[in-house]
Amino acid sequence: MDASTVLLVTSTVAGLYMAWNIGANDVGNAMGTSVGSGALTLRTALIVAGIFEFSGALLVGGSVTKTISNGIINTQAFEDNTMLVVAGMTGCLLAAAIWLHVATFFGWPVSTTHSIVGAVVGFGWVCGGFEAVHWSTISNIAASWIVSPLLGGALGYGCFMLIKNRILDADSPSAAMKRWGPVMVVPIFTILALSLIYKGLKPLKLDFSPQVAVPIALAVGVAAGLISIPFLNGLARRADRAESAIEQSQSAREVKNVERVFLVLQIFTACFVAFAHGSNDVANAVGPLAAVYSAMRDGLQGEVEVPMNILLIGAGGIVIGLGTYGYKVMETIGREITELTPSRGFSAEFSAAATIVFASKLGLPISTTHTLVGSVIGVGFARSFAAINLPVVRGIFASWLITVPFTALLSAGMVLILKVLL
Repeated sequence: MDASTVLLVTSTVAGLYMAWNIGANDVGNAMGTSVGSGALTLRTALIVAGIFEFSGALLVGGSVTKTISNGIINTQAFEDNTMLVVAGMTGCLLAAAIWLHVATFFGWPVSTTHSIVGAVVGFGWVCGGFEAVHWSTISNIAASWIVSPLLGGALGYGCFMLIKNRILDADSPSAAMKRWGPVMVVPIFTILALSLIYKGLKPLKLDFSPQVAVPIALAVGVAAGLISIPFLNGLARRADRAESAIEQSQSAREVKNVERVFLVLQIFTACFVAFAHGSNDVANAVGPLAAVYSAMRDGLQGEVEVPMNILLIGAGGIVIGLGTYGYKVMETIGREITELTPSRGFSAEFSAAATIVFASKLGLPISTTHTLVGSVIGVGFARSFAAINLPVVRGIFASWLITVPFTALLSAGMVLILKVLL
């Protein structure tokens, strides 16, 4: 086989390997709160994530994607060397996938985007020099290490404290849920709708302005709030009929019934998150592979279409990765950072979605993974500082700091080897 064929085969294998690792790490941490809180069993979470990730990828995931720039490196340095770009993208895929595999082995939830960014930086540095890298983009990524977990943690803390004070610690949790539940459902479904419009449906190029998107999302939230009223009234009636010898037992039973409501809400949230992730991030996962195919067929281009066969590679690899190795990161997010119940897990997941929506529209550097971890920590802190597993948190933070330099160095080494072989 000639060099181009070898690179094409290698890139395809690397793309599948990358998708497998994204499923194991990225999707694993997104579904971890649902498994840890008991809202979903591991088997059910795998099925739900598989259906919604795959649906999102195939229905609205085939958008235009940037090939290698995306603000990270100066592509003009490579315009006359197609094979160098193909080798570079292959090295980037392998480097990012290897790091994700290592992180998943240790149960560290890390950012897929940061892994790819670090790999592309290594490629640009080796082949184009120091000046080929747009370092302002890297500084924004560094800022996200601080901004993402702090925003997610603050909102997670506030969200759970509100639920705890207004509902869980009320004299009658069921009555409090009946009173506050519909009011709470409105912003919940409004945020979920916004996350779908702004993130999950971005590949459709709907490009709703805030003046249009917010009323649509608010209408969804109000409709959900109205629908929830008879459901919550039924919950309160069942709790009132419950017989108990002592008041403490009655209160505990009501809290258990209230937790069932949050279990349902968390499942809804998990489905939204999975669909949005599949539709928006699968193309990013296989973007370098699409760039390789396009470069070898049509030469270098600023943007390329992601064809259906490559989307299938990405979507299929993600689902297989989640099913075969996603339990490692799920365990970290769902059980090792802090103990989660449905209300705590919902608070973390909803807070992460809300933070991502608002930060994205404000132009703040944000990482989905880092935001979710911060939200889980914030929920744990709302209980007590002792409720947080500090050694696990320290390990996660260290893995975030390592991600970009590790993948950059690994990618640089791989590109140098491929250049010699070519």
